[in-house]
Amino acid sequence: MTEHIAESLRLALHQARIAALRKSSKLCVHDGDRVHPVLRLWEDGFSLAAKTAPILRGHVDLYDGSRHLYQCLVVASRVEEDERVYEFKWHTRVADQAPVDFARDDSEAPRVLIPPPL
Repeated sequence: MTEHIAESLRLALHQARIAALRKSSKLCVHDGDRVHPVLRLWEDGFSLAAKTAPILRGHVDLYDGSRHLYQCLVVASRVEEDERVYEFKWHTRVADQAPVDFARDDSEAPRVLIPPPL
């Protein structure tokens, strides 16, 4: 069975979906000093609103609110409906601690904490 929806209603529903994606997401892309809200994020890329999205190429940073998630290299973009879709060449998760550049031996770890003098 085929259902027909008026074009104006279909457009209104599509715009409402985009607005809901924009509201629900705290994800954003930092391109230098500019910040752009992310509509969707998946393994190989992300999307921004096509009306306000620039054509990004090169290094960008993805944030969830104030938490830095990924450093990314964007290589391609295209417009699909009202979204500009970007693809990653690579993206690397940002660590919140510096990496350890030596092997830690468990036998060298402290066994007991000495209480401070009274």
